[in-house]
Amino acid sequence: MNTTAKLADYLAGTLGLQNLKNIYWNQSSPVLYEQALNRSEGKISEDGVFVAYTGTFTGRAPNDKFIVDEPDSRDKVWWGKVNKGITEEQFERVLSDACQFLSGQEVFVQDLLAGASEDEELPVRIITQYAWHALFARNMFIRPEDLNRTLAMDAPDFTVIHVPDMQADPEIHGTHSGAFVLLNLSRGLVLIGGTHYAGEIKKSIFSVLNYLLPQRGIMSMHASANVGKDGDVAILFGLSGTGKTTLSADPNRALIGDDEHGWSDNGVFNLEGGCYAKVINLSPEQEPLIYKTTQTFGTVLENVVMNQESRKLNLDDNSITENTRASYPITQIPGALYPGKAGHPKHIIMLTCDAFGVLPPISKLTTEQAMYHFISGYTAKVAGTEKGVTEPTATFSTCFGAPFMALHPSVYADLLGNKINEHGVSCWLVNTGWTGGGYGVGKRMNIHHTRSMVNAALNGELDNVETCIDPVFGLNIPVSCPGVPAGVLDPSSTWSDKSAYLDKAGQLALAFHKNFAQYSEGVSDTIRLAAPLAGRT
Repeated sequence: MNTTAKLADYLAGTLGLQNLKNIYWNQSSPVLYEQALNRSEGKISEDGVFVAYTGTFTGRAPNDKFIVDEPDSRDKVWWGKVNKGITEEQFERVLSDACQFLSGQEVFVQDLLAGASEDEELPVRIITQYAWHALFARNMFIRPEDLNRTLAMDAPDFTVIHVPDMQADPEIHGTHSGAFVLLNLSRGLVLIGGTHYAGEIKKSIFSVLNYLLPQRGIMSMHASANVGKDGDVAILFGLSGTGKTTLSADPNRALIGDDEHGWSDNGVFNLEGGCYAKVINLSPEQEPLIYKTTQTFGTVLENVVMNQESRKLNLDDNSITENTRASYPITQIPGALYPGKAGHPKHIIMLTCDAFGVLPPISKLTTEQAMYHFISGYTAKVAGTEKGVTEPTATFSTCFGAPFMALHPSVYADLLGNKINEHGVSCWLVNTGWTGGGYGVGKRMNIHHTRSMVNAALNGELDNVETCIDPVFGLNIPVSCPGVPAGVLDPSSTWSDKSAYLDKAGQLALAFHKNFAQYSEGVSDTIRLAAPLAGRT
């Protein structure tokens, strides 16, 4: 019996996947390109990049994600709006129907690794209907062959069964809609269906790691990371659209990763082997490293508009979605570390996309303020990142990644606070959102100014700069920064109507207080006192 036949027997015996027409196991990226083209799954751009379209879902579907409510994880999961429960019986019904749906079909199987730390890696098996989704998985996770390793047939700790063409029935399956992302933490199994948006694959495993790693004393982070020539590591927290990928791709620093990391006793390590960058309005002048990936073989572009005759891309066209994406191996970024791991961070930068336009573009945080803003996770949901979001909306997402946090926020906050204090990390809050007014009135922060501020912080050029206290938020604002006009640093000075500024700033301060009330009993007085000055009771 050949190895593929053995895999077929294994999948039938362990998962119930029977009568599969063909199994394409661990095919290389070029072969998957060819498979995807032969199956008319997408098209090739003028530069040889694969372009796919995801149909109805062009972003994540958070209302369709569920965790199985079972004894082993029940008392650990942070149940609520983010982590909604589904019964074991409902999960088994979806699994049975998914296996039946795949019967007689071809599937693509990729055995990969999540986590660049060999001591903490998670072997993952992705089983999907589409060659391009298998290619996406190869881009986003770590490829064992790159490490001169081969995973055993029974190696995966978690398996993702990806059936985008299958629609769930909420009355039968207990789902919210026809789409579903179901995590069974005790069985090591993820079911995804009803959506072709590839990001659900990577984020489901990120949710799994956010459950597993903190229980081992490892901080899991929705953050990018890079390292300077002197080994100085920087972590950049932020939700999608706040600039994690853009700001971490710095030609003067080695990229560790752009989205998901762990922080263990040995330092920071990437949970992925690739990047998943937003490419709407991407330009070679402002983001040259990422722009180059849109012209490089191996990249998968999602929902990017392309001329069907010339096959020329139009990265400025948002007619399909604002959430156009590029998935590419991290090795496409010059100097990137792969597998990505380095030492302990010297700096933490918390990125917020302030839709009100009232937060300073950069401010130095005390440890207590860093903890407060980490728990708060203020930003804006950027258009297209989630289904139904058409313009930036002010929101709070605890730990800068609430949709992916399986445990209570205090678990992550305590880990972060301990590590900041243990390693003497400098912390900064950077606003990549609006200035001179809110969305629709002001304008987006100048990327060159933001880069200058981040670089100054990382290079130590702001260590001894005089600061002033923001009277509304209590933040320490540098009065000068190399490469940035002084008037930009004070948010109030960028507004023509000062009373309008104070009104909006006061509204945001009150929103901070209201949001934080749900966590106040579980944190120390010093963290509670790091709240905005305005609106305190």
